Amino acid sequence: MSSSKTPSILPSKAATALLYGAGVMLAGPALAGTDTASAAVTWPDSFQSRLAVWALIETLNADLLASHSATLTLTDWCASHHMSEPPKIIARLQSGATKPITAEQRKDLDIGPDEPVIYRRVDLTCGTHVLSQADNWYVPSRLTSAMNAALTSSNTPFGLVIRPLHPQRHTLGVTFFWHPLPQDWELHAPPADAAHAGALDVPQLLFQHRAIVSDAEDRPVSEVVETYTRANLDFVHGK
Repeated sequence: MSSSKTPSILPSKAATALLYGAGVMLAGPALAGTDTASAAVTWPDSFQSRLAVWALIETLNADLLASHSATLTLTDWCASHHMSEPPKIIARLQSGATKPITAEQRKDLDIGPDEPVIYRRVDLTCGTHVLSQADNWYVPSRLTSAMNAALTSSNTPFGLVIRPLHPQRHTLGVTFFWHPLPQDWELHAPPADAAHAGALDVPQLLFQHRAIVSDAEDRPVSEVVETYTRANLDFVHGK
């Protein structure tokens, strides 16, 4: 695994051009009811397909880095790729999950060793698609009582619950778990694609963000670790 605080960024329009210009056709599920089927879309194992997947991953990463809300970014992603109707992000609360906060995280949050912190683990879903697995350590004393109640009793995403605080997002690090192309791919001529390419083996976890969420006064209220999954690529293309 490799990490970077300044990953390369490919604008959304460029990613779209790569997808459609390359003529990549995907074998995927048709729309069923209000959501696409939960089965993963099959991407062919070809150079053009790998380039398109890379463009999509970098586009999502860039959108997240440029946004103050991962929830709103995923909502836009869900909507633009027609993954659910209506395009709504739900936080599936993992009851009973525990993960102690570290001394380094307390320093990030600017709190002492005895300040109460609550851990919240959710899967952020768009219809049947789990787009992100999120670990969240938040400081309840810096939220309102209504916000604290919503976080412990509802499936509302953290970013939407604390929206009245006008939250800001400060990325601490980005880790990529997989790259569909070799590191020096741009230095070589594109390989010839096989006539009958098999399916591209896309791993379950693509990349991870670690960030501090602060209020309008730049006071840290939460540290999040968000792991983005291959479900972000599970949309129907080429219909």
